[in-house]
Amino acid sequence: MMNKVDTMPLVISDWPMDERPREKLLDRGADTLSDAELLAIFLRTGARGLTAVDLARKLLDEFGGLRPLLDASEADFCRHHGLGRAKYAHLQAVLEMARRHLRENIERGDALCSPDETRRYLSTELQSCPHEVFACLFLDNRNRVIAFEKLFHGTIDGASVYPRVVVHRVIDNNAAAVIFAHNHPSGVAEPSMADKQITARLKDALALIDVRVLDHMIIGDQVVSFAERGLL
Repeated sequence: MMNKVDTMPLVISDWPMDERPREKLLDRGADTLSDAELLAIFLRTGARGLTAVDLARKLLDEFGGLRPLLDASEADFCRHHGLGRAKYAHLQAVLEMARRHLRENIERGDALCSPDETRRYLSTELQSCPHEVFACLFLDNRNRVIAFEKLFHGTIDGASVYPRVVVHRVIDNNAAAVIFAHNHPSGVAEPSMADKQITARLKDALALIDVRVLDHMIIGDQVVSFAERGLL
């Protein structure tokens, strides 16, 4: 006599209602879902012998997590089973909508009154860059965002920053204050001595034209704020 083995059906629609990712999201909120469940909703369908959740788990294992999957190039993304150019285009559209949503949120109000959204926005713009990028949020006298610009592009471990160029862009944007940001591709967000020195030079240069440096954020696996560290 064969032993009965309990297995989940291969079609998610046959699962109990409270275990289906889409229904869980609608009933309990997106933050209650696992990475695999969120990815399964994005994928919509599975593959032969795999539900969308099974395929999502397989892909997360192959990529090494959600972030490497989201940051993957088109070629790397499309070479995995169950993915292709259509899903890559869909993913890029979703990521760009997220960036624009965060940008609109900080543009509508005081950037300093929404530090978490500011961090998230800067992270979406800089975290996946393979090389170091130095950027600036230009703010008006009420700390509202005027513009965001990536000013300098460097190598995997550094970028040359020129105070004269920064001052020029501040004047062009008629900014009253700035928030600097740059990424560390290594993922380690601790400020280096060079980071501290260039921040001090920029602060001194901008003080001559009465422009305030409100913060300098380093984007890695975490976000480190100079202001919170007392480094400004």
